[in-house]
Amino acid sequence: MTLSNIFTGLDLLAFQFLLASGGCVAAGLGVWAVMTLCRRWLPGIAAQRSVWLLGQCTIIAAFLLILIPQTERLRLLPPIDIEEFSTQYATASATTTGTATAAAASADTTLASPRTYLGYAAQGWLLVYALGLGYTLVQLLHTRRMLNALATAGNKTSAQPMDTIEVDAPISPMLFGLFRPRLLLPLHLRGFDADQRQLILEHELTHWRRGDLQWASAGILLQTLLWFNPFMRLLRNQLSWAQELGCDRDVLQGRPQAQRKAYAAALVAQLKLQQTTMPTALAFGNATQDTLASRIALIRNPRGAMQSRWARIATVAGLAGVLAASLTLQPSLASQGGTLLSCTSLMDAATGQRLRHDGQCDARATPASTFNIVVSLMGYDSGILIDEHTPLMKYKPGYSDWNESWRTDTDPTSWIINSNVWFAQNVTTQIGAARFQHYVDGFGYGNRDVSGDAGQRNGLTMSWMGSSLQISADEQVDFLRKVVNRQLPVSPKAYDMTNRIMQPQTLANGWTIRGKTGTAAAVLADGRDDRERRYGWYVGWATKGTRTIVFARMMLDHRQETYAGARARQAFLSEVATQLDTL
Repeated sequence: MTLSNIFTGLDLLAFQFLLASGGCVAAGLGVWAVMTLCRRWLPGIAAQRSVWLLGQCTIIAAFLLILIPQTERLRLLPPIDIEEFSTQYATASATTTGTATAAAASADTTLASPRTYLGYAAQGWLLVYALGLGYTLVQLLHTRRMLNALATAGNKTSAQPMDTIEVDAPISPMLFGLFRPRLLLPLHLRGFDADQRQLILEHELTHWRRGDLQWASAGILLQTLLWFNPFMRLLRNQLSWAQELGCDRDVLQGRPQAQRKAYAAALVAQLKLQQTTMPTALAFGNATQDTLASRIALIRNPRGAMQSRWARIATVAGLAGVLAASLTLQPSLASQGGTLLSCTSLMDAATGQRLRHDGQCDARATPASTFNIVVSLMGYDSGILIDEHTPLMKYKPGYSDWNESWRTDTDPTSWIINSNVWFAQNVTTQIGAARFQHYVDGFGYGNRDVSGDAGQRNGLTMSWMGSSLQISADEQVDFLRKVVNRQLPVSPKAYDMTNRIMQPQTLANGWTIRGKTGTAAAVLADGRDDRERRYGWYVGWATKGTRTIVFARMMLDHRQETYAGARARQAFLSEVATQLDTL
């Protein structure tokens, strides 16, 4: 029983989201450590706003990468075995009637809906995240309304590049509004020296000229998306600090010491007068006890930011290292002894509409015996195959015969039923290498690579069995849709006979399914077959009335007593085929 047999798509999403949330917090810790070292040893770099926003982007990237299914293959830790946490569940099967049709219908099983403690926790976290995100957005909206209320209650003063409004409130001079910038000046600013007022005004205008509103908005957006990650807030605060520091540096560049002292005095005086700052505004007084000292130090003795290319490279490399570590050291999800990779893809043959698309459907794998559909089309189109029972090919010692059912004379119908490898190899050998490649290219099948194993010259007989030819579930569905709609460069007879030898199964819900299984070992890095893992395929089409749905089910799991293809077929019939009427 695979993980997807037990848990719904929402459960799987919740598990992955929970891992990604934990992973981005771990990434946040690493990013904060790198940035702390940077601030201590590379203060010029740490004073740049870009590095703090890059730190936030690194955490977001870690979060998103962990959510991408294909990245599970990059992770070094063993997968989390979800089924170890599973509660007991029961399976009730329909009574079989002894016929092939009834046996197929009996695959319509009713599973209990078990939940695990981890499952409840994961779905609970999804709910908490949604509530927290909503609360954070409400807080931002509340702050926005407060700023708009202050602007409405104030009085416009002399013209500036944007609306300048004087308000009778204990606030800091601040710039806000991403699309409509406005400058709020507190009434108490009139008590400052004229030079101080001019410098403060210049500070806010410098924010506007530098595009700091856009930078601040990006930081706030990233912090909002990952509101639960404390390091996002810390990095966003440091981004704000770097922006204020940058404006101080630009405003005071080339000014005499007397003006720098006056500017520093104005900052201290402003901090004493204001009550609070708005998190979405760029404020002259946006400083804390931790950042005030650094701002005063720079004001008194301005210094340019370190421009060393190697220092910047070291900082970016450190953040990239954190991102790589957060990805590779995150565990993936797996079921007990079961699925390592899976996909279920269904498409309406007439419209091309995706009806279901679950799992790693773009991951390519060997087609194994599902390729017999292709061989059938080739064989009947080229005249090598005649009808359901012609030709009858004689079994010879030396043929591929590791299955007992293959050690007998075989016709096209028994070939498809038993997935007889040597029969398919005889067909492709008679077709010839050039025409074989032409067919595969014309079908647009997978990666179209029928060269076979490197240096073995066995493409005609082995390319589709754990060798060079690879195809994804998405590509299988696209190919099968062309088969059903007869859009391939083969004769009508090739379609008719291929459809005929693929034995139909009619389910209790009225759908008739024609499908082909496939089983193959995964391949190790050195080219040897993996004795522990098996690919399983079940592909084909289901018809009811005038409607046809093409499908592909693919899984990679640990080797078991039953063939992986048979397990894929059973999973599809029990989980998906019984629900076709709802798609």
